[in-house]
Amino acid sequence: MNAIEVENLTKRFGNLTAVDRISFDVKRGEFFGLLGPNGAGKTTTIRMITGVLGPDTGSILVEGSDLRKDYFGAKSKMGVIPEVGNIYTDLSARENIDLTGRFYGLPKALRRERAEQLLTEFGLKDRADVPTRNFSKGMRQRVSIACAMVHEPPILILDEPTEGLDVMDMNLKGTTVILTTHNIEEANQLCQRVCIINKGGIVAIDSPERLRKAAEKMQTVEVAFDRTVDPAVFISPFITKAEMCGDKWRVWTEDPDRVIVYLVQLKEREGLRILSMNTSGPSLEDVFVKLCEVPR
Repeated sequence: MNAIEVENLTKRFGNLTAVDRISFDVKRGEFFGLLGPNGAGKTTTIRMITGVLGPDTGSILVEGSDLRKDYFGAKSKMGVIPEVGNIYTDLSARENIDLTGRFYGLPKALRRERAEQLLTEFGLKDRADVPTRNFSKGMRQRVSIACAMVHEPPILILDEPTEGLDVMDMNLKGTTVILTTHNIEEANQLCQRVCIINKGGIVAIDSPERLRKAAEKMQTVEVAFDRTVDPAVFISPFITKAEMCGDKWRVWTEDPDRVIVYLVQLKEREGLRILSMNTSGPSLEDVFVKLCEVPR
């Protein structure tokens, strides 16, 4: 059984199709990323998965529970940390955790036990009874995640709030983590698989490394000369694109070997010195930009 199964999910707002017939699954214990530019449909997708929005079409299974048929059962299997904190600032950390536990129907004794455990785990014990309005942003985030974990959900969903949170540690302990982000480097470091969404649809879904491997046409050669050169020298059938990056030229190509030969010939012809040269495969950012350029 998967942690999350989404099939043919669609959501429209008037004439705008925010999410367009997407399907994917998240494996149990996986660190899964929803990656895309702002306005791509990531947050709308998460709001449907967490039951905040109802889909126009499609189905959502959470640990086997159909969100439409067993709303509360499915919701109880998820902990949600929104980008903007949702704790009550007039309440203390302990009161926020206790109140969230009451929302999930936890008995009083269990709420107290969990609150003590979470306050200790997230370094909040010393200020447990201070109103959270006096907390820093990082401390409020810790309260938010403690509230999300009070009912010990098997799935944790984060809408771009990972600053200062040790989400990797939670995943290593067995929690399924779903992260929505437009931060490519964050997704590359944390996620086992990423689902790239653009204009409401899925353009790719795989591990970051396999996505890079599938994009060998975006290999680059970086070269630094001892003096400036005319950009026109990089016009060539086997050079896809060239741009200045600091004091170096970065050249995109399908054939780095031919580009290196060409640059050496350019050096000889123009009387240049090559100060440095290196090649690299595509970054996840290169893949992301290329895929999001493809019309849907």
